[in-house]
Amino acid sequence: MLTLKMLRDDPQAVVEKLKIKNFDAQPIVDKVLELDARRRALQTESDALLAEQKQLAAEIGGLMKQGLKDKAEQVKAKVAELKARSGELIEKMDTAAKDMESSLVLMPNIPCSLIKPGKGAEDNEIVKMGGPEVNLPENALPHWELAKKYDIIDFDLGVKITGAGFPVYKGKGAKLQRALINFFLDCNTAAGYKEVEPPVMVNKESGFGTGQLPDKEGQMYHAEVDDFYMVPTAEVPVTNIFRDVILAADEIPQRLTAYTPCFRREAGSYGKDVRGLNRLHQFDKVEIVRVEKPEDSYKALDDMVAHVESLVNKLGLKYRILRLCGGDMSFTSAITYDFELWSAAQQRWLEISSVSNFETYQANRLHLRYRDAEGKTQLAHTLNGSSLALPRVVAALLEDNQTPDGIIIPEVLRPYTGFDKID
Repeated sequence: MLTLKMLRDDPQAVVEKLKIKNFDAQPIVDKVLELDARRRALQTESDALLAEQKQLAAEIGGLMKQGLKDKAEQVKAKVAELKARSGELIEKMDTAAKDMESSLVLMPNIPCSLIKPGKGAEDNEIVKMGGPEVNLPENALPHWELAKKYDIIDFDLGVKITGAGFPVYKGKGAKLQRALINFFLDCNTAAGYKEVEPPVMVNKESGFGTGQLPDKEGQMYHAEVDDFYMVPTAEVPVTNIFRDVILAADEIPQRLTAYTPCFRREAGSYGKDVRGLNRLHQFDKVEIVRVEKPEDSYKALDDMVAHVESLVNKLGLKYRILRLCGGDMSFTSAITYDFELWSAAQQRWLEISSVSNFETYQANRLHLRYRDAEGKTQLAHTLNGSSLALPRVVAALLEDNQTPDGIIIPEVLRPYTGFDKID
């Protein structure tokens, strides 16, 4: 959530910067500033009434000592009127403050200076490409056909048990899932991230804190009786570890990693773009989350991007890194780098990671602060990234490593799988 100070200091700058995200903030900015002016005027009036109450209260004792009981009763009655009026003003101030916050949460995060305008994915910037070229054998198959051929993923069985988008992993397919999760977690902990195992259901406050609510409520699975939400990513529970927390100077930065299943009720289209593992409603993902001082957060972002790139390189996959344009960025992000893998059999790029800096946007919603060198509390910066999301990694691994004799497992995964080929 944007801070009120941002709007007070330079409202037009906020409006202009949000145009990069194709968002018209002017009506909301005007409303927030109007509510802020109203709340401050009410506060001034309330302060004056309180001062008058204190002055009159001091007079009552003196009047009683002088035996002027009737006069004292009149003053008491006046104080009672002022208290009632003060109560009304406080109620109006609370209403204005709530209305102001309700408006502020409707505005997305301001993109950082590196972000260029654009309408969508077609306007994203390619900042780097890497990995080996893929040479497929004749009659190469897409991953959903390979999954069926080697009996490692059963999409039809998933439909029977639950519905489309909930595959069943079998045999070496299940072991490959477990191997990737453990490999990613081991790489992350070796890089200094502390592993946590969070709940996969969160309350409404957690969804609000990281910005999924109210913006993406329709994409989340909701257990209505308990008012819990299935997590769309480990970012939500892990970042909420720090909700309503003030970190001491020696407690920042924070680096955490977690594996969770993820649940997304996304409106899917039809065709090859959503076939097989390309888009699922339940999938596995390992996440990294950081809490940083503002002056350190962009160095931390570069470190996270380099770390995710190292994972892709270890798997020996062809990839590219994109810096998202304003029109393709998430509601909460100030900057996002997407990683995509080349699916040679499908002849298309598959997104497998997003690494983002949210600056103070999430921290303001979370009330996440830290004490600086002078002991003052400041809003922290939060960052997160997929390292990595499994489905499309598996899709690329199966397709790009297929041979006439089977699917070759990358060497770094063999200690985790216990086999070097799927055949």
